[in-house]
Amino acid sequence: MSTMNTYNYPKIFQLESGKKLRGLQQAYQTYGKLNAKKDNVIWACHALTANADVLDWWKGLFGNNNLFNPDEHYIVCANVIGSAYGSSNPLSINPVTGLPYYLAFPEVTVRDMVKAHQLLAAHLGIKEIKVLIGGSLGGQQAVEWAVTEPSKIENLVLVATNAQHSPWGIAFNESQRMAISADRTFYAQHPEGGLKGLKVARSIALLSYRTYDAYGATQLESVNDKTNNFRASSYQNYQGEKLCKRFNAYSYWYLSKAMDSHNVGRGRKSVPEALATIKANTLVIGVENDVLFPLSEQKYISEHIKGAEFHAITSAYGHDGFLIETDTLTQLIGNFLKESINKKIIKFQKIA
Repeated sequence: MSTMNTYNYPKIFQLESGKKLRGLQQAYQTYGKLNAKKDNVIWACHALTANADVLDWWKGLFGNNNLFNPDEHYIVCANVIGSAYGSSNPLSINPVTGLPYYLAFPEVTVRDMVKAHQLLAAHLGIKEIKVLIGGSLGGQQAVEWAVTEPSKIENLVLVATNAQHSPWGIAFNESQRMAISADRTFYAQHPEGGLKGLKVARSIALLSYRTYDAYGATQLESVNDKTNNFRASSYQNYQGEKLCKRFNAYSYWYLSKAMDSHNVGRGRKSVPEALATIKANTLVIGVENDVLFPLSEQKYISEHIKGAEFHAITSAYGHDGFLIETDTLTQLIGNFLKESINKKIIKFQKIA
């Protein structure tokens, strides 16, 4: 199937902040083969705590018998800078000191993540991307990439994301970082530093990923005589501990800041004008009861990208619906791609 690969960038990587990163590493996975025309690339951008194994975290949409399968497509997913899954991150060794960076790691932006993806694409010999897709932080990367290299992306699929991170989203992230920094071990220069804070941060985040109704359906008590030890309480603790077993507080801190940095209008005329430069056939999908990335944000994107198609989906899971409602996504994206092929055929016939 696929194995984890690492791309070692041989030059100094210049960050948007002006700071430099030496020895940039980017972990990535590929599935399937690049065809002779090199026009079967599906590039998936992952969300906050995911990794390069898209067949694992987006099951039902990506997989052997799914819409995006390795038999037809060359699927690429790269782990973002700052993440805990193989790319350069705060626990990587700083070549200057010979010790892990921890909080000396330079802050990265979504634009830096995209720049690293572009370097990896060049390394892999990819000149065009048939479908660029991402949800949440992954969607932020995808829309930034489509603005940066408009001629390289044929089809763009943005799910539960935005063109600039909102004050509401930033407030959620800041609250999580406050929880992490309240844990004094975060400053102890230790790989497991800040884990108690990370547990709380994940609990806060989960409230933005799910909904009132979702908790009502899954965590409601079956008896009326409880005054303590509620299911919802156990669930928050469990989810916090679960993340602590697979992630670190430093990566979480930096990636949440990167998400806050997202704004396609920065250094450009405006957000609408930046979106207007996108040439890709674009499908924007939102989840109706998404608390973190409300539908208004996806509608805004679709209104400012020429010819973009917009769909709202229902889900009991709120924001997390973008990972769960894969049957609905398969239908919407599948139909969109068929229409895209038909438009291409009509265009060529008119030219001929």
